[in-house]
Amino acid sequence: MSLPLLPHAWGGPAAKGALKATPEDFVVEELLGFEPSGEGEHIFLRVEKTGENTDHLARQIARHAEVPRQAVSYAGMKDRNARTIQWYSVQVPGKREIDWSGLASERVRVLETRRNSRKLRTGALRGNRFEIVLRDLDGSPQMIEERLQRVAADGVPNYFGPQRFGHGGRNLEQALAMFSGELKLRDRNLAGIYLSAARSHVFNSVLARRVVEGHWNKALPGDVFMFGDSHSFFREALNEDIQRRVEAREIHPSGPLWGKGELPTSETPGALESEVAENLQDYCGGLVRAGLEMARRPLRLCVSDLGWRLLDGSALQVSFALPAGAYATSVLREVVDFQGELD
Repeated sequence: MSLPLLPHAWGGPAAKGALKATPEDFVVEELLGFEPSGEGEHIFLRVEKTGENTDHLARQIARHAEVPRQAVSYAGMKDRNARTIQWYSVQVPGKREIDWSGLASERVRVLETRRNSRKLRTGALRGNRFEIVLRDLDGSPQMIEERLQRVAADGVPNYFGPQRFGHGGRNLEQALAMFSGELKLRDRNLAGIYLSAARSHVFNSVLARRVVEGHWNKALPGDVFMFGDSHSFFREALNEDIQRRVEAREIHPSGPLWGKGELPTSETPGALESEVAENLQDYCGGLVRAGLEMARRPLRLCVSDLGWRLLDGSALQVSFALPAGAYATSVLREVVDFQGELD
């Protein structure tokens, strides 16, 4: 299954280039949403890893600590073909101490350990900081600079990245097979991956329509709104204050993460979301039958601390921070049409 081409917000990429020429060209650091307490039977590990799968390293940590795999948790999956600084937690009964030096290798380094009273849960991040180099640039430096300035000022569509859908959209194919009963799964984690892919596809389709129609970053009558770092949404009649807050990027219009329940939108946004859902009924119906609850996601992604510099005329180094759940590739695609492995 080929993924649909998603429309760009600012006229298309300003250049072509290569992403992830080496793992060191894509660096991501997790930003925890809280401070470990310093006490408790859960040991938090801040680990730097290069070219390592997140879950594979979790199994290594469990073996080293001599605990079940279920005793090791992390806040989110990270790219394998990258250098990542990521947090893990290990539940160690009896608060015994562990020598973590034996975990070190050419690809893994434990940077610090902290104790906490509770384990690290999925999504327990404030966000991620990225430092990325795109190589083999083919494009005007002036146009690249102008596009980066536009992204810094106005943000980008908050698409789920292609990583969400698997190679060639395989996760979407598996989701449809699961919904039809053709695929029977006992692995809850794998089923969750396919459900997330289906939900993300519906959201991206709604957002793509609003990008084409020119109001993905504007407040419409009938919209519901979100803060960029919150999972909750609110409804309020469109007025000058709401317009001002949207224009100031304080709040954002939102799109559906499909599931059980009524759409909270009305008028043009509600009609658009209902039309997309009707066209994607196989996905939306499957998500409802799977028991997921209707939720929302901001349509606009604002980039924090965006900085950049051109290297030797053929490479671009960019750095920025994003809230949890946002994709760096959704930022980069507005600037550079890139080729490279996405995990």
